[in-house]
Amino acid sequence: MARSSRTKSGGARRGDYESLDNEIPVDEHTHTREAENQLSSDRFASRGKADDVDLLSSSDEFTENEADVKLLPLKEDTRRGPSSARSKRRVVIETPSASSSSLLPEGGELGDRGTDEVAVPKEQRDVGKRIENFLETERKNVLADSFRTDIEDANTDFILSDDEDEYGVPVKPREIRDESRLLRLKNAIFGKRTWWHIGFFFGAAIFLIFFALKGLAWIRGDKGAGQEYRPVSWYPAPLGGTSSSWSESYRKAHDMVDQMNLVEKVGITTGTGWQMGLCVGNTEGVDSVGFPSLCLQDGPLGLRFADNITAFPAGITTGATWNRDLMRARGTSLGREARAKGVNVILGPSMGAMGLMPAGGRNWESFGSDPVLQAVAAAETIQGIQRIGVMATAKHFVLNEQEHFRQPNEWDNEYAISSNIGDRALHEVFVWPFAESVRADVASVMCAYQMVNNSYSCENSKLINGILKDELGFQGFVQSDWLAQRSGVQSALSGLDMSMPGDGLKWADGEALWGPQLTAAALNTSVPMERLNDMVTRIVAAWFHFRQDTWEERGPNFSSWTNEKMGKLHPGSPDDDSQEEVNKFVNAQVSPGSKLHSTIARQVAAEGTVLLKNVNNTLPLSRSASRLKGKYRVGVYGEDAGPGKGPNFCADRGCNQGTLASGWGSGTVEFPYLVSPWEALESAWSNETVDVRSYLTNDIAYEDLVEQDLCLVFANSDGGEGFIHSDGINGDRNDLFLQRNGTNLVEGVARQCGDGRGRTVVVVHSVGPVVLDPWIDLPGVHAVLYANLPGQESGNALIDVLFGDVDASGRLPYTIGRSLEDYGPSAQVLYETDDAVPQANLDEGLYIDYRHFDRHNITPRYEFGFGLSYTTFDLSDLNIHPLQEKSRLPHPSQKSDIEPPTYDDRHDIPEDCLMPKDFKPLSKYIYPYLLTTDGTEKGKYPYPEGYDKKQKPSEAGGGPGGNPSLWEAMLEVSVKITNTGPRAGKEVIQLYVSFPERVVEHRGMSLKQEEIDFPVRVLRNFDKISLEAGESKTVNMTLSRKDLSYWSVRAQNWVLPTEGTFKIWAGRSSRDLPLMVEY
Repeated sequence: MARSSRTKSGGARRGDYESLDNEIPVDEHTHTREAENQLSSDRFASRGKADDVDLLSSSDEFTENEADVKLLPLKEDTRRGPSSARSKRRVVIETPSASSSSLLPEGGELGDRGTDEVAVPKEQRDVGKRIENFLETERKNVLADSFRTDIEDANTDFILSDDEDEYGVPVKPREIRDESRLLRLKNAIFGKRTWWHIGFFFGAAIFLIFFALKGLAWIRGDKGAGQEYRPVSWYPAPLGGTSSSWSESYRKAHDMVDQMNLVEKVGITTGTGWQMGLCVGNTEGVDSVGFPSLCLQDGPLGLRFADNITAFPAGITTGATWNRDLMRARGTSLGREARAKGVNVILGPSMGAMGLMPAGGRNWESFGSDPVLQAVAAAETIQGIQRIGVMATAKHFVLNEQEHFRQPNEWDNEYAISSNIGDRALHEVFVWPFAESVRADVASVMCAYQMVNNSYSCENSKLINGILKDELGFQGFVQSDWLAQRSGVQSALSGLDMSMPGDGLKWADGEALWGPQLTAAALNTSVPMERLNDMVTRIVAAWFHFRQDTWEERGPNFSSWTNEKMGKLHPGSPDDDSQEEVNKFVNAQVSPGSKLHSTIARQVAAEGTVLLKNVNNTLPLSRSASRLKGKYRVGVYGEDAGPGKGPNFCADRGCNQGTLASGWGSGTVEFPYLVSPWEALESAWSNETVDVRSYLTNDIAYEDLVEQDLCLVFANSDGGEGFIHSDGINGDRNDLFLQRNGTNLVEGVARQCGDGRGRTVVVVHSVGPVVLDPWIDLPGVHAVLYANLPGQESGNALIDVLFGDVDASGRLPYTIGRSLEDYGPSAQVLYETDDAVPQANLDEGLYIDYRHFDRHNITPRYEFGFGLSYTTFDLSDLNIHPLQEKSRLPHPSQKSDIEPPTYDDRHDIPEDCLMPKDFKPLSKYIYPYLLTTDGTEKGKYPYPEGYDKKQKPSEAGGGPGGNPSLWEAMLEVSVKITNTGPRAGKEVIQLYVSFPERVVEHRGMSLKQEEIDFPVRVLRNFDKISLEAGESKTVNMTLSRKDLSYWSVRAQNWVLPTEGTFKIWAGRSSRDLPLMVEY
């Protein structure tokens, strides 16, 4: 989401989008143009384009069954080359029309299409036999009339008879007695038939080249540099209700939807408009059947715009815990608070951005720069939220890796940026967490703002229909990010189920792409009723699936738009002058049993703090530190240590002042309170022996440093969502250095603390990696804590770690490099462009974060998964136990015997969909009613190519998240861990896999092989273990088929190499892997 309640976005002019159809260079279908010309409003902006993700990357892509090869009668002039119509993606071969398809006479032999058809015996069609008969049986008395054309072409002076049939077979024989002429005749026979053979073999060669090129295109789809990316289409949208675990919910949903009329159905799919309800997203309810208006609310770290809630640590901090139990507990607390406030759908967790670009503005909302870490954290969070009955949302699908140019109206650009990626990287990195989210039964998926391979994410049929709903078997509903929908009919056909917030191309203008436009489209059949019914049924089924029909109280008990008790129900409308009780101030911070959610927040923040450096056991600190003469002197330095002007001074936390506990944007919350580091440290030491003073500025005087024994210096790096610009940062960070003079602050404190004799401890709060090289090796820097974004319990969690109340057990969820360039060319934010459609080519997307460092042998400052502890651990006895034999492909998934719900094809009459005459509408509110029946006449519309084709289900699909066989355990891995240190602590055991060295695939049907490239190693599992001093445990983990497979672009399936040797590594980080065993 991109909108703050406190600011108004100017938005793009209406005309900026009305020209999309004619100007955008990458979409090709023309579906719905006639339909939309008939609509009552020209806002129904379906561009009818061939959208969708390009899994290949060049014009070598073809579509199967584009032409049927038919054998024509011999007398037809078939020597013409086939005409072709060249599109942007395909070579289309013209084929005979249906009227010319009757090619065989009775009996099955080829015959002429004229009135006198002659069946030619096979032996007479055999050229060799015919010549043998001519030469041997007739002893040079050969039938000459059959070769008129060939002999004439040979300039013979022989005059031939016209007594022949349509195939050139003679009716009357004629003798030839001239040997030289006989030789010419023989050559003529071979000449004609040789050309036939040449044509045949030429066609066969073209056929083989086609498949060879197709294989090449498949492989080139991940080779990358300099390629053009084009969309691939996938229609029609798969129907929901094919999963046994959802079957009862779909049955109930069908019964309910079957009672609704057209406008009621449309009202459920379309938001009511920005600020047209108490939540950030609101839908129409249907009172007649008992279906409520749905409340959708941000977000990933708590409930945005709500009172009496908890500001939890950010996703990136949660990922840094590497603790599955805490991930689940945080999710459960999020769900409890949403339920207590009457929220139906919480807009989180986020697993996109993935963190490919370390400077990306929204990385902090997600869990880290690895697909497995992201997937585990997302799935645990989703299961925690939904066990309370609140629907979770997996977002942003997919490749929302930077904020620059993500929306045209934010950047004064004509179109949004296109994130371009190959099929393999898409599956193995960016889709992986979404697959695990679907497997965790997530209710909703939110499509992103930007394009993917030059097609907008929310109308990308390959992404939504082909991958999400077919391959991953997603049963819930797809909603747009706020104003991410860019078309009407096209987005519906491409699989979008819910439009949010209802406004179309501009904020809060009351102009919708759906709403009444979707009602008209359903009436005139440009959107089939089957698609609309599926959209509504998916939403209602999710409501039943999480038992929200059993909620006693329905509707939100808070307002996103005012903190007062009384307020407007529809503050976005100038017509709404009513005052009602909108805030009931329900305390959502306490779970049943009086367990404060702040306890979970504090624990997550503490375990998400990473100890990077600790010289001579500087940490943990002693609360009763002393010196021989006078009190022990401690100085606390930096703006980031203090409260500043309060955590909510700037809307949506859109400024960097005071301590940094959250990034900015829609993913943050209104903090109920924030314990700053200084507030916690002020009373942390014994007043009798320690003198603690604060200097909460980034401009420190020398005299404030020279007398200190210990200096704690705080610095940060902020960023966030692109609709906020602060301190020269437009969402994405400009670099990876500390901000607000932080580097000079840390250097100055480290050099001058105690006049060079003191110890300096650096604490960093950041939305992502920070370059530490300018100061981390200074002799004065004794310890470094990376506290990420700790939420409301910041100071309390920090002293828990500083003083050793808990072990330092956080581990980095990303790599900290020595420069931004270390992360590779695909990891650079595109800050400037002259292109109408900015292009971000993520050609090395498979090599994200540590994978890039490993591939290019770049030494990072601190590697992925790194973190120190206050105790020591030893790993030993790594063993594997194969659970089944290797096989290249997963077992074919069983076809579901669950049939999706079906509805009759009835249509309401347009007059029944008009705005009721006695109804007084609110301006800017999005209603599903028609204002006129113009444009509702049924028509025959050219749906996108392939829409009437029955798609073959993906072989990689078959269950939630994909083929169930992918999660079969292939290996059981055991490793022994011993706490060899003096105190209790926690260690994260990380399992990595290296694939066999030589894995090859054939290029289509060619004999040429292509070697598959792999990262040096990839994370595949982990576990966090708590041990007392001296204690040992044997830890068992499994590796699934998917863990040992790669995505084959050629096979369009997960392939497990059966030749060669895997290496299974166990250790503490991506580069600290002392144990290895081969498989």
